[in-house]
Amino acid sequence: MQDLSGRMVIVTGAFGALGSSVADMLAERGAKLARVDRADNPGGPGWRLGGIDLADEDSCKRAFRKAVEDCGPVYGLVNIAGAFEMASLAEGGIDPWDRMYRTNLRTVLSASSAALPYFKGAGRIVNIGAAAAAKASASMGAYAASKSGVARLTESLAEELRGSGITVNAILPTIIDTPANRAAMPQSEFAKWATPAGIARVIAFLLSDEASEVTGALIPVSGAN
Repeated sequence: MQDLSGRMVIVTGAFGALGSSVADMLAERGAKLARVDRADNPGGPGWRLGGIDLADEDSCKRAFRKAVEDCGPVYGLVNIAGAFEMASLAEGGIDPWDRMYRTNLRTVLSASSAALPYFKGAGRIVNIGAAAAAKASASMGAYAASKSGVARLTESLAEELRGSGITVNAILPTIIDTPANRAAMPQSEFAKWATPAGIARVIAFLLSDEASEVTGALIPVSGAN
């Protein structure tokens, strides 16, 4: 099990099903967690900050400055904040494209930009992309495009930071087994979905010393079944 003792990790989207599972596992492995989300703070242990528009650069900078003041220099950033929306161009127009860009890609851009000045030496950035970004299905163009942008950002930023000790990687999950997804797709075979715990384990590895030579990777996480 990877030891992250004393290392400060910011997790965005930390109050959702995936974010909370990831943050809890990282805390179990010793990380000092700063949990940030647009949603209101639901309470609980550790440092938490809710009501933050992560797509807004200034809001993101203020939130991360506060996290560093309270928790110390950044070692890791896990960009989980995001959303899913389906809409055909004929029915939805271009607004879903703006929403998916802002929610799924601009949040990663803002958070990464805000965090970079606070890294001291080696560090890790892990982004959440999507397997679906490789080929968009009908009505999924906006979502797939935004997640494809996350993949390209991951690759580009990894090259920009090469040699600095900061690695940048992304995981590409399939459908994630969350209560919301089960409610939306009740006839699906849930056992074939990626689990939050499984995704959290991959993220913990990418944050660890063992992954120091992995950067610019886009790692599929599709479940074991």
